[in-house]
Amino acid sequence: MRIDLNCDMGESFGVYTTGDDEAVMRSITSANVACGFHAGDPSVIRRTLRLAKAHGVAVGAHPGFPDLVGFGRREIQATAAEVEDAVLYQVSALAGMAAAEGLTLQHVKAHGALYNMAVRDTALARGIARAVVQFDRSLILFGLPGSDLLTAGRAEGLSVAAEGFADRAYDPDGSLASRRTPGSVIHDATRVVDRVLRMVRDRTVETTDGSMLSLDVATICVHGDTPGAADLVAKVKAGLEAAGVALTAVGAV
Repeated sequence: MRIDLNCDMGESFGVYTTGDDEAVMRSITSANVACGFHAGDPSVIRRTLRLAKAHGVAVGAHPGFPDLVGFGRREIQATAAEVEDAVLYQVSALAGMAAAEGLTLQHVKAHGALYNMAVRDTALARGIARAVVQFDRSLILFGLPGSDLLTAGRAEGLSVAAEGFADRAYDPDGSLASRRTPGSVIHDATRVVDRVLRMVRDRTVETTDGSMLSLDVATICVHGDTPGAADLVAKVKAGLEAAGVALTAVGAV
């Protein structure tokens, strides 16, 4: 068995620090790097790319809505064309900075509200997929299993990777529970590790109503801004390795 372990990275901004990227980077195989719209700035982006290179971690673009105040987690009413342009802009910017560091992008994973809206909004999903195709059709598009986002990616001829979330609760329909719901973010490390092992070995996850949901994923996310993320992701890595699961970037041959 093998799995990719990804984390949202580079989400600090100016003098404000979010997460412990240096510690987290030691435990993951893919980094979703914020592109400056919901978080991140040019210096943070470059520092994050250099960290990823030093640790042999694959990098991807993590585009979001232009919402620094809301950390990209507030829904914004945007047209599919506006989303397409915004995603293309962000992916292009990150790819340019990555190239300056001798890196190429592996994937694209939309952030926060943009991601969650594209899961159920076909037009927005197609806007994201079109942006990726226009920039580089070899990039892998991340999204929830069975979502409009992965369907749109496949329709555009992209490789896609179904993504599971280690530290987020699931509703019975397969969507992520709203962050406004108590318990939507899971902090208990033992529970998180058990959930990840179940995702990888059994292809299932327990939902908010106690039912079991089928979940076939190629990559699993731990959020970098979750308090204690560095310790949490280290324990997830250790648990996977102890179970004989190989950690490999999703784009690795």
